[in-house]
Amino acid sequence: MKALRYEYKNFVGIANYDDEAKIFYGSVIEIRDVITFQSDDESSLEKEFILSVEDYLDFVEKTS
Repeated sequence: MKALRYEYKNFVGIANYDDEAKIFYGSVIEIRDVITFQSDDESSLEKEFILSVEDYLDFVEKTS
């Protein structure tokens, strides 16, 4: 399976499927911090990516 790519607010996420765990998992690339996301099905993976980015932005705002 080809890696899935998502973009949101200048963040880029790359996701793959783990056959053994039966989940889609991904991370945001080209940033210093670690942002990950996962889902049981591909149809909700982009939503999980966006939620992870929003959580990260909220965290950065609260700690700045």
